[in-house]
Amino acid sequence: MLKLLQNEWMKLWSKKGTWIMAGLMVILIIGLAGIMKWSGSLMDEESDWKANMRSNLEMEKTSLEMGDLKGESKRLAEENVQIYEYRLANDIAPLNDISRESMIYNPSVGSIALLLTVIVAAGIVASEFSQGTIKMLLTRPVKRWKIMTSKYLAILLFGILLMLIGFITTILSAFIFFPSEGGQALAISGGNVVEVSIWSHGLYMLLLSFVNVIITATFAFMIGSVFRSSGMAIGLSLFIYFTGNVIVSLLSRFEIVKYLLFTHMDLTIYESNFVLNDDITLPFSLAVLAVYLIVFLIVSYTVFTKRDITA
Repeated sequence: MLKLLQNEWMKLWSKKGTWIMAGLMVILIIGLAGIMKWSGSLMDEESDWKANMRSNLEMEKTSLEMGDLKGESKRLAEENVQIYEYRLANDIAPLNDISRESMIYNPSVGSIALLLTVIVAAGIVASEFSQGTIKMLLTRPVKRWKIMTSKYLAILLFGILLMLIGFITTILSAFIFFPSEGGQALAISGGNVVEVSIWSHGLYMLLLSFVNVIITATFAFMIGSVFRSSGMAIGLSLFIYFTGNVIVSLLSRFEIVKYLLFTHMDLTIYESNFVLNDDITLPFSLAVLAVYLIVFLIVSYTVFTKRDITA
């Protein structure tokens, strides 16, 4: 198995397009950092964070007093009140939206890594059919499920490598383009307000983003394996990625939305102030995604191991 994985990995990185994608990712991240720096320089007025904090505090308290909040919405509002009061009492400013700390705290590399990983996942099996190498591959004395596993693991490793390259590039761009603006991220732990390290949170956000990469790449892997078309796999995967939020918004009042794939793909929303459904939590989302992941892999393996390629 290890030798199969090594062969797939070498085959993947022997392609010129793979290096181009990695380089493109670095260029895009640096370019986006430069645009953020330029747009930030156009904003001359400095906002009064204390005034904004007092305004947000009053809105959260009003919402809680009205008694309409429940579940996750209520919990989030109560935590926000506790954090806002702590900031004002201890004169602790939040992170500046356009700053070195914010870029590290909330790295936005997941979307780029997802798009590039999907391209690889869509073609890693389909290309064997289109190039006519599938018969030669399957005549080797290796079980088909091992071949599929080596290809799937190569995709995951490729996605991990892209995420790490993107995160390192983000850090370098943050130090090159942005000065330290100070501020401190806060969170609730054990009922108390605690300071959050930008480094640990940045890695945590990277991990949450990678879940989306895994799910979307696995879907592309399944479509490419079943239909032997990388174009269809890329098209359907990107359709899900770009239209998922729209579909969720349209079906948000229906119970079925809790079980749709689109609802749970972006786990980074659990680190924001957005609550889609008071019954949906991070463990629930992970459970739903695990079910979809297993289904995608079962379909991929079943079709590939049973397919007749003699014709």
